[in-house]
Formats: sequence, structure tokens, C-alpha cells
Amino acid sequence: MTAAAERSGVSKHIAVVGAGLGGLRSAEQLRAAGHDGPVTVIGAEPHLPYSRPPLSKELLAHELLGGGGGAPEAAGAADDLGALHQRVAFRRRASVAGVTFRLGTAVTGTDLTSGTLALADGGTARFDGLIAATGLRPRRLTVPGPAGPGSGRHVLRTLDDMAALRAGLRAALRDAASLAPSAPVPSPPVLAPAGAGPATASGGLPRPRVVVVGGGFVGCEVACTARWLGCDVTVVEPAGPPMLRVLGAEVAAAVQASHERAGIGFVIGRAVIAYAGQDRVTGVVLADGTDADGSGFSGARIPAGQALAGAVLPADLVVEAIGSVPNTEWLASAGLDLTDGVLCDNSLAAHPAGRPWAVVAAVGDVARFPNPLFDDVPRRVEHWSMPTDTARRAAVTVTARLAGDPVDTTPFRPLPSFWSDQGELRMWSFGSPGLADEVTVAEGDLREPARGLLATYRRAGRLVGSVAVNLPPLRHRELREALLAQ
Repeated sequence: MTAAAERSGVSKHIAVVGAGLGGLRSAEQLRAAGHDGPVTVIGAEPHLPYSRPPLSKELLAHELLGGGGGAPEAAGAADDLGALHQRVAFRRRASVAGVTFRLGTAVTGTDLTSGTLALADGGTARFDGLIAATGLRPRRLTVPGPAGPGSGRHVLRTLDDMAALRAGLRAALRDAASLAPSAPVPSPPVLAPAGAGPATASGGLPRPRVVVVGGGFVGCEVACTARWLGCDVTVVEPAGPPMLRVLGAEVAAAVQASHERAGIGFVIGRAVIAYAGQDRVTGVVLADGTDADGSGFSGARIPAGQALAGAVLPADLVVEAIGSVPNTEWLASAGLDLTDGVLCDNSLAAHPAGRPWAVVAAVGDVARFPNPLFDDVPRRVEHWSMPTDTARRAAVTVTARLAGDPVDTTPFRPLPSFWSDQGELRMWSFGSPGLADEVTVAEGDLREPARGLLATYRRAGRLVGSVAVNLPPLRHRELREALLAQ
């Protein structure tokens, strides 16, 4: 080996743990940063990297309504995981043609001294440099009641989660369709024109009853999709109006009112304390359920009587969308700060205690780092833009450290951004609105957010975020530039 090759790190093996968007972008950016040595991407899921946002919207609704008669299609080709994966799989760039993907195998442990990863299948993988891109898993409710496969309780994070939820929705819709006369149905939610109403049950017959526990962005997206498919949908959120932490009270209340007009019910300020039912959920038991006639609920009626300690909200299917947990257990022995994700510096380098020679970085949802665009407080950011932005910086850092070169000290100031399609509302968020202490409606009317709305978010008078609802994409550049100019 030549001295130049040794210095460039050509022989160094980089392991990327996590085969989602962050893992794929890390592999691409390692090549862009000049690393020509082996790269192995290891993922617990059996699928090559794919886009997650469609899971709660168009892919969830894909062909569940069809046949022209309103009845949900039978399970078959439309549920083939391979075919569904192809609809959302990321295109693999030529630069990663030589990257090894080891899929369907979780990493269970890390030995930084020997540069070895322990795998769930009993195997091992070696590395000289390590990038953590393992992302998140859904948080689950730990309350009494039915649980496990077939219980009617669902989460939504992976393609397999989505397939299970689709199957549950199909079964509920089929049961309803068997009682209802044929009727035309609308297109999936993201393809519908703004202002169009959801599917309705014929002849006053009961709809499938879906309860979404959690009023965050994923919860509201699933609620809108289920409502569009013809379900009776209620969102239970103990903290306040939906997406309160990001949107602020006034904008969150406006979004809730818009969803209520579309037929989605909300139970605000009450927690789920149990699930009713034996092997399968038949209802959601709410804390402090003292009004048995349901008069205290918005859009959700509760039958007379009590069950367990509270009132019961009937449910044929439940989706838990109560937040996420960083996947960091595999790093437990690495000497890293895993208090909330992987603590990194502004270059995305993680610094194991007592192992200053170790080359470790983190990207995407699992990385907790300071962003001088806002302040010097390390935070995790669960936004669509972050895996790509953090992978670019982490790849440069890891490549430089393996080659013994100085690490780039230019401040890393990524602008978080994401979008959310919810029925007739398309929301775009820029910056970190959740940091704000002041919210201003700069454009539009809170009573009619579907006609266009812009809210700006300031902390101590300084702009830290903006949320645009149904504004033209041409406005997005302006909103980005306003934040980056701070």
C-alpha cells in the first residue's frame, strides 16, 4: 500500500448501522467525501432504504378502495410487500454500487476496542469508522388490555407496520361494506382536491371505528387517511390540541377545527388508561371518564355506563402514535452519552469516554447535536431534511478523522424542514417553531386555514421558525431565506 493510500483511508472499513434514509445518504456522502474503502450498511429491516412519509398517506390508502363498487379489495397483489416497497424505494445512485447492504439483521452490541459489531444472527462485522443511523421506533402504551398481533393495536413506522395496519383497515372496511349498498368512492387522500369531503357510509350504517391515540403529525395523517377511507375516526390527545408543541395553541386549535369539520372527532385532555376487550380491542378506556353520555367529548359519543375506571370509547382498530424512542441500545457499552439519542458535537462526531481514538458519528433522528442557527443546546431533530443534511457533515468528519486530516470546523447550521399532508391541509414547517415564545399569524385567517395561512415563530424577538399551510411552493424559498439570514 502506498503512503498516499494509507493517508486517504482507502483501506479503512466504515460500518453504517441503520439502513433507512440516513444510512443510504451516509453511504452516498462517504463516497462523495472521497472514501474509497469498504462501506457496509447494516439494517434490521429486510428492505432496502425507502421513503417513510407515504406510509401514513397514499401507501396506506393504496387500493384499499377500488373495484368501482366501494368495497375494499381482497388481500393479494395489492398487499405484496415487494410491490409496496417498490412504490417507495429510494433510487440507488451509482456511487453506492460497491457498498455492501446487510439487511434483516439487527446490531445488538458494539466493541470499540476491537472495532466489532455483534449481530442478532450470531455473526459479527468489523469497522474502523462507525456511523450510527438507527433512527427511531414507536413508543408503545403500557396499559392493561389486549396486546400483540391480532389485538387490533397498531403503530406506524416501518413498511411492515403499514402493511399490518392496511390489513386491519381492510378487514374493518370489508365488514362495513358487507352491510352497505354499493357506492362510488373518492381517491386516496393526497390526490383529492382541496375542499372535497371524505367518503361516507351509505344508508346510515355504522362506519368502522378507528381511534388514534396521539395528536402529533403522524397521528393526524393516519386519522385523515382513515377518515377518507370511510372510517369513523377519533383522535385522543391528553396534552391539548393536535401538534400543539410545534404549532402553538392558536394554530393547533385552528387545525383541529378544520379536521373536525371533515368529520374527525377529538378527545382532548384525557389519557388512555386501558383497552377494553379480551383477545382483541373493543374500546379505549379513558381517564376521568365521568360523563357517560359523552357530552364532554368533541365528535365522539360514549355509550352509557362505565368500564374499568373510566368511560369507554368504542374502537374496532387503534393506532398508537405517541412519539418515538431512539434506537441506541446497541451502543450501550460504547461509552457514549445516550441520554436522548447519541450526543455529538457540531461536526456530528461522538466522543466515547476513554476512547478518544474511536471514529464514531451519528446522523438523522438519533443524532443529538448543537445547531448554532438557534443556540448551543444539543437536540435531536426528527425532520425529513435532517438525515440528508447530517449525513453530509458526518461523512466529511469520519473520512477526515480516518485519514488523520483536520476536521472541518465550519459551523454546521442545517435548517430543519418537513411537510405534512392532512386531508385538505398541506403544512410545511421551516426552522424550529417549537422553540418559540411568540407566535404571529402573518397571513390568512385561523378560521379558514385551508385558504392559506402563514404563522411565524420567534424566541426573544428572533425568528426561529415558520409554518405555511396551503401556501404556494414558490413561497418556501422566501421562508427558508428569512430563517437562514438570522
